[in-house]
Amino acid sequence: QVQLVESGGGLVQAGGSLRLSCAASGSFFSINVMGWYRQAPGKQRELIATITSGGMTDYADSVKGRFTISRDNDKNTVYLQMNDLKPEDTAVYYCNAEIRRTTLTRRDYWGQGTQVTVSS
Repeated sequence: QVQLVESGGGLVQAGGSLRLSCAASGSFFSINVMGWYRQAPGKQRELIATITSGGMTDYADSVKGRFTISRDNDKNTVYLQMNDLKPEDTAVYYCNAEIRRTTLTRRDYWGQGTQVTVSS
């Protein structure tokens, strides 16, 4: 069974930093794109950053220049370094990964979510 386990959320003051981690475990063939989403109260879940297995990254405009996504393929882990946090970054953050359990099958997996709260 494949699982994504997140860690690193918490409470921080505006202007501060946090680093989220998400590790994939279980039996699988490979991990393709990994990404981070967030969902604020009363809002839809939004994609904020993605990274391919080759290291190409993409960001939502709302976090560009402040957040950095990275991954360690040996550890099957994706990270989100969040700097200059703002109150509007407050949300539950979810990691996502497209995982091939075999060479013929692939699907999306989600982490359990971690709360990030930024106080003003």
